[in-house]
Amino acid sequence: MTFTTEPLPDHLTVPSRIGDEISITGKWVPKTAGGRFRKSEDSREMLEEWEDIHVGARSSEGVLSTEINHAVGEDAVLVHRVFENPDALLNYFGTTATEHMAALSAVATPELHLVRGTAILTSVRQAILAKHVPAVFGSHLYGFVKDDYRRPDPTTAVNVTAKWTCSPGETSNLEELKYWWQRVGTDAFSMEEEMLRFEVYEVAGEDALIIHEVFSNNDGLKFHLTKGTAERYKKDIDQIAAPEAYFFRGPVSWTIRTYSKFMHLPATYSSQGSTYTRPGGSMSDGTVV
Repeated sequence: MTFTTEPLPDHLTVPSRIGDEISITGKWVPKTAGGRFRKSEDSREMLEEWEDIHVGARSSEGVLSTEINHAVGEDAVLVHRVFENPDALLNYFGTTATEHMAALSAVATPELHLVRGTAILTSVRQAILAKHVPAVFGSHLYGFVKDDYRRPDPTTAVNVTAKWTCSPGETSNLEELKYWWQRVGTDAFSMEEEMLRFEVYEVAGEDALIIHEVFSNNDGLKFHLTKGTAERYKKDIDQIAAPEAYFFRGPVSWTIRTYSKFMHLPATYSSQGSTYTRPGGSMSDGTVV
């Protein structure tokens, strides 16, 4: 399909205010999976180890937010961190992460981690990859954040972080992929009242994008998938790219989980476990007054 590039609308040209902050959202699974109704010993030890890491992260300087989210319908955890700047991330990976990596790796395996920021330094990439964590690194391209970056109610909000990768071809489809996600952000700003955040990040070294969206509640996410911009543009995006991972953090309803299967989204859903947000919050997850 041919496409014509268009200038970004005004609401997508506003500079991001995340500054030097870096966010990481990733998935871990136990080396030995449990049964349908019973978790394995590896699973229990994985959760215990992550709870210990969570405690260490809370006291680590420059960690603005830390979450341990329990996967729904599968034996896994989604972990999420926001760091104040690269130095804070390097300090965390040099101390807390290093102290726990051997014990954690003995019982669990990391899957894809999505790293987002204004720009990701080489030192940050090296620190994460040195832990043998599969990760991709996205630099901010465009987006919008409503409500002056205030954090939505965590008891109802749903965070969606995904990676879309261009299909192999003789020529790159990355610019077209950027265009279609630009169309999503252009229309969603006014069409989807409950979409509070929309951000697009370009993945370093790949023809791929990281998409981060935040909805104030399930109704907003349901509208997005069934009547909003996901429904409007998914067929166009599917022609040139495929989703590699979809991480949902928040109380996603059974109806939405079922519907997303029909959309062929490689989704991991999670309920909120142990969480910590520094007083004042962050620009990446939202400020707390």
